[in-house]
Amino acid sequence: MCLLRALMGVVRSARYTPRPAAGFVPDDDVLLDAPDERLAPALVAAALADPEPAAKLLATTRDAGEWEDRDRYVTRLATFAYSRGEWLTHWLSAAPRDPDALLVTAQLAVRRAWDSPARAERLRELGPLVHAVAENAPHDPVPWRLALDHARGAHAGHGVFESLWEQAVRRSPHHYGSHVAAVKYLSAQWYGSHRAAFDFAEQAADDAAPHSLVRALPVRAAYDRLRVPPLRDPAVPEARVDRAADRALALSAAFPAGDPWPAEVRNLLAYVLMERARWEEAREEFRRIGAHATSFPWGAGRGAGPGAGPGATGGSAPGAGPEAVREDPLRSFLAARDRVGGGAARRGPFRGTGGGRAGRGAPGGH
Repeated sequence: MCLLRALMGVVRSARYTPRPAAGFVPDDDVLLDAPDERLAPALVAAALADPEPAAKLLATTRDAGEWEDRDRYVTRLATFAYSRGEWLTHWLSAAPRDPDALLVTAQLAVRRAWDSPARAERLRELGPLVHAVAENAPHDPVPWRLALDHARGAHAGHGVFESLWEQAVRRSPHHYGSHVAAVKYLSAQWYGSHRAAFDFAEQAADDAAPHSLVRALPVRAAYDRLRVPPLRDPAVPEARVDRAADRALALSAAFPAGDPWPAEVRNLLAYVLMERARWEEAREEFRRIGAHATSFPWGAGRGAGPGAGPGATGGSAPGAGPEAVREDPLRSFLAARDRVGGGAARRGPFRGTGGGRAGRGAPGGH
């Protein structure tokens, strides 16, 4: 609990319906990890090996201090470069000291190392790169969020993680990505416990601004708890999981239906509501999600752990290692939505997209 106090002190098979049901948008209109109107042109240009729109976009977010958008865009661009990296190579050749190009490069390198069977060793080798990018960011919390993810996978001790956390929240006290990184480090799957993760998430949610995504942070801890059966844990009773869902419901209700900004939180909340057999609330959440499905949590399969993430991304986000059994996230989303939209007779106990214990899979999944 010393680390917890330090951190807190610093601040199945798918069915497809031919017609929309239960007020849902049609299946064919659902998009997985759809980029927003700012990111989409940058991705189109990147597909043509042109880095200029991405460079301008990230420079704008850095200059304007748009840290949540910046985190999503960096993660999405690194994910794109994972399979199509010519544009990033061109960018680095033209501007080898550009802080945004270096940040995307570091995010991509961590993603690739995370997918390696020799994950910890590969990540440790990247330490100088990750730390250099972070230390050259006087105001930007995103490189420090990356450093937190890197530290977790590299098996950094509590003291190292605490020092990185201090740097991240000094730059942005309520940065969502940094808080998710801390919840994951504190989780039972990594270096803490369910109680530690819940305690931290609840305190952070209490301290956050009314419309901050950090308000829904406890539902992330609830997801991790639900992925490790059985639920019965005196430190995290079922009522505590339900309170986490209630917090996220309140946040979700503050945004318009179909708004892409809270899409990942809404997808995660829908998953947790189904796990808790809160079917009517889950159905309403799928209505609010609209066409904005996200890879996380629907793509997290057996052994995969929390996957693709913010804007993945999740997201958006780094995937699981080669040993993971991944689900098709869009197929899983549509199957879950179809089940919620159907009658109660079709609703047995929900066991998630892949079942089983969540492993130490991906760094992302914000």
